[in-house]
Amino acid sequence: MTNFYEQVYALVRRVPCGKVTSYGRVARMLGRPRAARAVGYALNGLPDQRKNPAFVPVPWQRVVNRIGQISIANREFSSNLQADLLREEGVAVNDQLRLINFEQDLWEGLPLWELEEIMGMDTSTSPQK
Repeated sequence: MTNFYEQVYALVRRVPCGKVTSYGRVARMLGRPRAARAVGYALNGLPDQRKNPAFVPVPWQRVVNRIGQISIANREFSSNLQADLLREEGVAVNDQLRLINFEQDLWEGLPLWELEEIMGMDTSTSPQK
């Protein structure tokens, strides 16, 4: 089984461009419904791509809080950077750093078999890809 941070990174890498999810939804998808804050810590702890070019980038900007607002604290990157990155992907963000069409931009998630793969579970009984 992979560690929780690796699971978070694997799941967030699957959030499509132009879509968003929340810290809590990521936690629930990974079977840890009370771990929203840990998802935030995982994203805050992402390796610096400049220092570790072999690390596959994680689109951290696609994860917002449960009400569709950007909520970065203690990060090298600013809330405005996250808003700019989301806008470049076609996600509308207002001046208060809230997603204008949060429900529309919300990612539905992955099929169970893909979640099981991320969590390092046995997928032998899951549907074929």
